[in-house]
Amino acid sequence: MKLDKDARKLTKGLFQLSLTNGRLDQKKVSAVVGKVIASKPRSFVGILKEYQRLVRLEVGKHHAVVESATPLDKQAGDHLLANLRAKYGNDLTIEFKTTPELLGGLRIKIGSDVFDSSVRERLARLETQLTHA
Repeated sequence: MKLDKDARKLTKGLFQLSLTNGRLDQKKVSAVVGKVIASKPRSFVGILKEYQRLVRLEVGKHHAVVESATPLDKQAGDHLLANLRAKYGNDLTIEFKTTPELLGGLRIKIGSDVFDSSVRERLARLETQLTHA
C-alpha cells in the first residue's frame, strides 16, 4: 500500500512527536500508536507501517552488530565499544556475533553504516577486479 502525500506528512509529524531531546521515547511511541489506532484515520494501517519503519530505523542507529570470524576477547571488545560510543554516542548498544564465514577481520553494522574489513569481503573484491580486468 502506497501512502499519499498527506499520510506520509502525518507519519513524519507523529514520529517527531515521539522524540524527546532528539531520542526516541518509548512512552510517547506507545501513546502515538494508541491514538492512531483509536482515531483510525484514513489509511491508518499504512500510516502505522510507515511509523514502524521510521521507529525501526531510529532504533537501528543506536545498535551495533559486530561480527567476527572468532570470538573477540574482552579487552578488544571493550576497546571497540569505547571507540564506537565515542563516534555514535554513549547510548549505543552492541551485539557481538561469531560468523566463521568471514574467515578473518570484522564486519560492523550500525543503522545503515556498514564497515566490512573481513577477509571474505576482500576476496570478493579481488575476484570482481580480476573478472572485470
